[in-house]
Amino acid sequence: MKNRLWLIFSLVTTAFWGVWGALIELPEKAGFPATLSYAVWALTMIPPALVALKIAGWRLERDRRSVVLGLLIGLLGAGGQVVLFQALRTGPAYLIFPIISLSPVVTILMSWLLLKESTSRRGWVGIFAAVAAIPLLSYSGNRQEAQGSLWLMLALLVFLAWGVQAWALKFANETMKAESIFFYMMVSGILVVPAALLMTDFGQPVNWGAGGPYLAAAIQSLNSVGALCLVYAFRYGKAIIVSPLTNAVAPVITIIISLAIYRVVPHYIVTAGMVLAVLSTLLLAIEGEEAAPAAEPAATSA
Repeated sequence: MKNRLWLIFSLVTTAFWGVWGALIELPEKAGFPATLSYAVWALTMIPPALVALKIAGWRLERDRRSVVLGLLIGLLGAGGQVVLFQALRTGPAYLIFPIISLSPVVTILMSWLLLKESTSRRGWVGIFAAVAAIPLLSYSGNRQEAQGSLWLMLALLVFLAWGVQAWALKFANETMKAESIFFYMMVSGILVVPAALLMTDFGQPVNWGAGGPYLAAAIQSLNSVGALCLVYAFRYGKAIIVSPLTNAVAPVITIIISLAIYRVVPHYIVTAGMVLAVLSTLLLAIEGEEAAPAAEPAATSA
């Protein structure tokens, strides 16, 4: 059972993030800005962080290395989100999201070079299938003119931040408890809230009713719980497998739910991405299942 924990937590993450992705636009369409939804998300991180600490017996690692690593991981994720807001203001989403979606490439390279993670030929096929699927799943037929190059620099910054964050999650899990990592991620998210508020145009009407912050809280809670499960997935699994798997499968769930809600047939490019994502899921799941038992004897003999 322990060998499958990485897969269970990965699939829970993708399920929660898939539903979150399908519903995330609802508060904004109802008049609640995305920047305020970020602030709500930061607050929804508190309950799962407290639950995680309770699981750990309320033992929070407070040494300098743990604090720095935990805050770094959180700031890479939360800071990347705020930078993404600005990128979307200056550039086209149809170009920005495919660039950002390739952040697992950074994670894979860093894990391979620095953590010495490896996999079989089948595992690499699954990884490449996932990486190829991600930009296809981000495809949008809508086109708008891209002005300037600021949006590209911001998109690349988010691409690097989220790629390094995933690697750092695995790196930190080697010396820290997952519960402590998530607690510091929560703290980092709250620290970035003022930046999100400064980016909010309060000159425009804001929906403060049930369809605003309350709906946002319900939806963003899916993101928060998914993030906690992701930390556990990195604890038990290889970053080189967990990162592309979660990034490729969640959009498939989002698309399927969106199809049910909006009754829109996906573009053939998106369909190709879905097929690749499903293929990568099967290959990486099999690879992870076989790799874990193979590693056990070495750990026992040590």
